[in-house]
Formats: sequence, C-alpha cells, structure tokens
Amino acid sequence: MEPLEKILGASAELFSQYGFKTITMDDIARRAGISKKTLYQHFANKQEVVNESVVWYKNNTTNSCTMVLESAENAVEAMVKILAFFDEMYKRINPMAMFEMQRYFPEAYKIFRESLMERDVKMMRENIQQGIKEGYYREELNADLMARYRLETSLLILQPSLVVNDRNSLMSVALEIGEHFMYGLMTPKGEKLYQKYKAKYLKQASQA
Repeated sequence: MEPLEKILGASAELFSQYGFKTITMDDIARRAGISKKTLYQHFANKQEVVNESVVWYKNNTTNSCTMVLESAENAVEAMVKILAFFDEMYKRINPMAMFEMQRYFPEAYKIFRESLMERDVKMMRENIQQGIKEGYYREELNADLMARYRLETSLLILQPSLVVNDRNSLMSVALEIGEHFMYGLMTPKGEKLYQKYKAKYLKQASQA
C-alpha cells in the first residue's frame, strides 16, 4: 500500500473512532506505520490531513453505498440494506466526531456537506423515484425534498443531543429514525416487503 493511502486510511480510522480534536500527527504516523518525516512529505499540517481524509472516507462510503444499492432487487431492499450498512458503520464511530469536525475543522465539514448534498442526495432521490415506479412508495412524494430530509436527519443524530450520547444509543436511534422514515415512504405493498427485508438484514445487523 502506498504511504498516502496508509495515511488517509489511518487518519479516517482514528478520527471516526476518537474524534478530531485530540488526534495528533504523531498518532497518525504511528497508526499508519510510517515516520513523521514521511507524513510531513505528504501533508504540511493536521488541517490538510483532516481535509483529505474526510474526502477519502466520504468517497469510500458513497462508493460502498452505490454498490449496495446496485445489488438490490428493488427500492425497498436497497433502503433496508443501506440501513444495515450504516448500522455496521456506526459501531465504529465516535458520536462526537461529526460535532468536532464541524466545530474545529469547518473547512473539512463544508467539504463533507457539499459531497453529501451532491452525491448522496442524488442516490436517495433516485431510490425514492424507483420505489414510486415500483409501487412500493407513495406516488405523491416529493422525492427531492424527502431525499434531503433523510440526509439532514442522518446528520442530526451525529450531533450532541438528548437522545445520542454513546455508540449504542447512536445505533439504536439511527435504526429507529431510519425505520420511521421508511414508513413515511411506503405503500401497504411496500410495508409488506419491508418486513421481509427487515427480518433478513436488520436482524443480522443488530446481532453482528
């Protein structure tokens, strides 16, 4: 693996697990298995590491979501598989990480949000449009509005709040909100299909 990939992978791992504030360049070099000299050959400071690792992490996550969506038979299965995917991801995320990025590295947070709005809203909108055509989602839905709403609520649970204070509560709240969103989309036909996929994917996710 190239040093740059090692740095970005190690940084993303550290920031998601421990937050952005306390991680140092020493920590990053140590986790990447490289010298500080090599680290500084690629990045002048922590701000640069944060910016690039956030882009790297976001691209990897979005690409993984794309593969999950493409592997699904229909819109409902795709959405449930995405819920299960993020359930696994939240097991490795520090609930304070997003808040710390927003507060201490606003440039990186801006990059993150722009990517989210550009790529993830499009994916979510296309899923909703597909579900409407398949008869599993209500035909009167505003696909663009609901896609943006879903992603905004996903960001909200990654902020300090009365309902999220640790990894366990983050996972349970994320699944609860995700299911609430699904029931707002689905027709009775879609709800029946949802129960099938929920038993298959979300049960596995909660037990993993």
